[in-house]
Amino acid sequence: MSELRIRAATAEDLDEVLAFWKTAAEGTSISDDREGVERLVARDPRALLLAERDGELAGTVIAGFDGWRCHLYRLAVHPDHRRQGIASALLAAAEERFVRLGGRRADAMVLQRNETAHHAWAAAGYQPEEQWRRWVKPLSG
Repeated sequence: MSELRIRAATAEDLDEVLAFWKTAAEGTSISDDREGVERLVARDPRALLLAERDGELAGTVIAGFDGWRCHLYRLAVHPDHRRQGIASALLAAAEERFVRLGGRRADAMVLQRNETAHHAWAAAGYQPEEQWRRWVKPLSG
């Protein structure tokens, strides 16, 4: 198997990332559009991490740090590349980024129905905090 390369996304990657999420990510988000991802990369150019194998996008994670908390979103691995250590490599890179930035704890947004993801997150040392509930409010349209 060829070497895995982890790198930060650039503006040139965004169309590929959006198409990739339609295949590899579970669920959709109000921010899953070119404008939303452009804003992310413009604000924090190192937040969107890509895993590539043989020049092909194999996985993604958003490792956002707001100066207080470390948040993980869009951990996604292409179905053809799952169970090959890609998610683990992406999480290791995200956690290293957080430590460098002074983060103390990482949290992840994981859909309740995504049992496959639950196993992956647990294997990476994460655990659910059942006492918390996410509250959301769309800010437009």
